[in-house]
Amino acid sequence: MTAAEIAALIDGRVDGDPDGTIDGVAGLPEAGPTDLSFLTNPRYAGLVAETRAGAVLVAEDWQGEHPCPLIRVANVDAAFGQIAAALGPPPVAFAPGVHPTAVVAADAVLGEGVTVGPYCVIEPGARLGERTVLVAQCYIGHDAYVGADARLYPFVTVRERVRIGDRVIVHSGAVLGSDGFGYASVKGEWRKIPQIGTVEVGDDVEIGANVTVDRARFGKTVIARGAKIDNLVQIAHNVQVGEHTAMAAQVGISGSTRIGHHVQLGGQAGLAGHLSVGDNAVVGAQAGVTKDVPPGTFVSGYPAMEHRRATKLHAHVARLPELKQRLTALEGRLAALEERKTP
Repeated sequence: MTAAEIAALIDGRVDGDPDGTIDGVAGLPEAGPTDLSFLTNPRYAGLVAETRAGAVLVAEDWQGEHPCPLIRVANVDAAFGQIAAALGPPPVAFAPGVHPTAVVAADAVLGEGVTVGPYCVIEPGARLGERTVLVAQCYIGHDAYVGADARLYPFVTVRERVRIGDRVIVHSGAVLGSDGFGYASVKGEWRKIPQIGTVEVGDDVEIGANVTVDRARFGKTVIARGAKIDNLVQIAHNVQVGEHTAMAAQVGISGSTRIGHHVQLGGQAGLAGHLSVGDNAVVGAQAGVTKDVPPGTFVSGYPAMEHRRATKLHAHVARLPELKQRLTALEGRLAALEERKTP
């Protein structure tokens, strides 16, 4: 595709030669003369001047030195996704049907065009919506429901009574509906508290590899429509995750915490139980959230606090070795002065 053709595809405009040929995508440092690259983080703006890319996607109002044509767009990430789909290999297609090695209960209901791959197990009462794909070795528990056009990659487990909406993507190794962590201490021993609730996942959710979403003690754990969950995330029983919330890898959310809509949780953030995180809030990476987060705020650090305050405190902590040296020197000078005054 030429730069002009790419711009037409993504409703952008070319700043420079519109006729250069593009046949791949790459990062700014690695891109070659026929690659399209992109700039989304201002920290890497200096790389645009050094890139060998055939063209670079930038925001409409970006200004800077550029040795190659620019394609200016309203949303760089969204535009790059469109281009990657156009230039990349076609998505893997799965033929409808049930593989002979799959084990499907007699009363399970499979919608039209469903794919059930090798060694999948579908228990009694389970239902799959139209065109849903179980790639291989997936487990769908008793009375579970998976909506239409969903895709479950190998080794996904959907436990009993769990409900999954339409167009949901679940990556390998994820477990939806495992028991919540509930025990009572009786005479020095832990006695299991039955987890009789379920998990409900809304439409258009994507769940990463090896994510665990625990079933509720009673009622339901909810992942609302459009939420995006990275790999290795733990969501405990009775948690409520709002619409279009996104969380990065290794986030841990304790039981009964409520996350609002359009919240962003940075990698390895940890949230205590029975808290509320308001709509449009941002929780920084590795933050330890021990109390409610108001809507629209940005918190970080441990314990999590308003981000600007956290960065100031961090800067002060980083200066402690220097301050200790200065204090030691001042103590020495004070001791010397006191010795001089001693008769």
